[in-house]
Amino acid sequence: MANNEPIYLTADGLKKIQDEYDYLTGTRRKEVAQMIAEAKAEGDISENAGYDEAKTAQGFLEGRIRELENVLKNARVIEDHAKPGNEIGLGRTVVVREEGTDFEESYTIVGSVEADPAKGRISNSSPMGKALMGKRAGQRVSVQSPGGEIIFEILRVE
Repeated sequence: MANNEPIYLTADGLKKIQDEYDYLTGTRRKEVAQMIAEAKAEGDISENAGYDEAKTAQGFLEGRIRELENVLKNARVIEDHAKPGNEIGLGRTVVVREEGTDFEESYTIVGSVEADPAKGRISNSSPMGKALMGKRAGQRVSVQSPGGEIIFEILRVE
């Protein structure tokens, strides 16, 4: 994610990212620095497992902070219901039914950072998200899956 492409987030998603960044750069950095200081105080760091563990934690922490900085720098807030009428776009929720079934599924289209398919939040860049973007209720979309093509009918756009 080290590029300048827009990263689409809901307002809640942006707040969560900002909160995590604030925690990591404030509280967590201090905790890791304290872990390193305590390990150094124990003496020879060449054979100090506590020091190695603290330095590893620091590396992961700084990597995550850089990721979050990139997200925050390139964040674009998804405006609720930015698309007119019942057109599917970022931030919209869509109810679909797989052809040949009676089971309805509901998905909210979000950016890749917030995607969580288990919670019904799919990325606009996923195969399903791409197929749905710009479509309207009543249309059918084709989605390529590992098992082959799946046809969905769009029932509602909320």
